Amino acid sequence: MGKVRDVVITRRTGFCYGVREAIDYAKTAAAEGKPTHTLGQVVHNEGVIEQLESQGIRTVDTLDEVHEGAAVVIRAHGVTPEVMDRAKARGLEVIDGTCTWVIQEQRALSQLVDEGYTIVLLGTPRHPEVVGLLGFAPDAIVVDEEEDWGRIPRTKRMALISQSTQPPWKFERLAAYLVGRCHELKIVNTICPVTIRRQQDTMEAAAAVDFMVVVGGRSSANTKELTRLCQIAGTPVLQIESAADLHDPDAFGDAELVGVTGGTSTPIEDLQVVTRRIYELAGTAEARDHAARLAEASLRRVADSTYRTSSVPSSPVPTEV
Repeated sequence: MGKVRDVVITRRTGFCYGVREAIDYAKTAAAEGKPTHTLGQVVHNEGVIEQLESQGIRTVDTLDEVHEGAAVVIRAHGVTPEVMDRAKARGLEVIDGTCTWVIQEQRALSQLVDEGYTIVLLGTPRHPEVVGLLGFAPDAIVVDEEEDWGRIPRTKRMALISQSTQPPWKFERLAAYLVGRCHELKIVNTICPVTIRRQQDTMEAAAAVDFMVVVGGRSSANTKELTRLCQIAGTPVLQIESAADLHDPDAFGDAELVGVTGGTSTPIEDLQVVTRRIYELAGTAEARDHAARLAEASLRRVADSTYRTSSVPSSPVPTEV
């Protein structure tokens, strides 16, 4: 018999506003009857992608897959100026869903290029956001893990900037490292404040519960960071992609209070499903009997509208495109 009596969902979780806004743009365009596409997956969550496809919103990998006159949504990660120019030149209706924070990064990079700095970009190579940023600073030196840092050349004037979802501790450590590799160092802190607050909430929850469950894509950098923070807090933690990954009640041990958090690509609704599964799998007899009601109550305590999947209601597939 399980021992879990309560499951709490961290306060600021669910989609970040950038992801939510891009989804809203796509749903609105489809509801208006436009043939609508997203350039790349608007969010790395298969359930959400399937829902969008059911509304006639198609994911494409390249602009060549979009017919002239159709609408194409630029996801929150942003794209290079060259991609944006190509889309407009082909007569596509470009709906720019680039996160406002990423737009600030792009502008900061352009300014640093104009000022002649050697630019170091802390980010994951080939990540869509990093690929887009390099369109504004093609010569920027991209580094990620600490073993990469040794290839940063010594130079007189250097600037440091970051992919928005990088962990703050890594950015701070790299800044300290660069002090010894240049005469002038300009630091532009472009780490998204939503990411920082989410990490803070996760740390607070981890300190207050017996066990943590982190929900997000296995390759998601911000999800992995949440898991790492739980480990630093000394709290047993399990990282999963969905409730379907929960099948072993023994994983929760003697935990009575469990915390649930999620990465920026995890819908808050998914956390309710995970919470219910925890109650059903590892809850006390009473918790199992009332799993659905308890999970709904857990979500209601934190379901700020800011973090919902979308503010636009689902719409039927357009009959004519």
